[in-house]
Amino acid sequence: MTLKWLAVVVATVSMTLCVTGNAVTLVVDGGQLPLLVNLLALTTAGTAVVLAVLAELHERLNDRVSALTEFLVARLNEIESRAGDRNTGFVEGYLLSHGQDAAIVPFGRRGRGAAER
Repeated sequence: MTLKWLAVVVATVSMTLCVTGNAVTLVVDGGQLPLLVNLLALTTAGTAVVLAVLAELHERLNDRVSALTEFLVARLNEIESRAGDRNTGFVEGYLLSHGQDAAIVPFGRRGRGAAER
């Protein structure tokens, strides 16, 4: 059971016990429960209601953050699929437009010392 529904159950049970206790005491003695018992029941019910509201707000916020995260991931994937490797082509085009061709220098023979040259 989630925290929200547990708090709702606690508030409901607390208020039911308070009303039932006061009704029984009124019928039997013609009075009411002591003030401390009524305050304890009302405080428990109030705290449980506040806790249930906070749990609901947390759940809604969590859902919104999850939806926003999914939207951002989908949008970034879409941007990545459109862009592709265009940066590579941009760099190659830039270098070619400036006419900077690299000189090709062959490697020397391996395994032979400088004495054979």
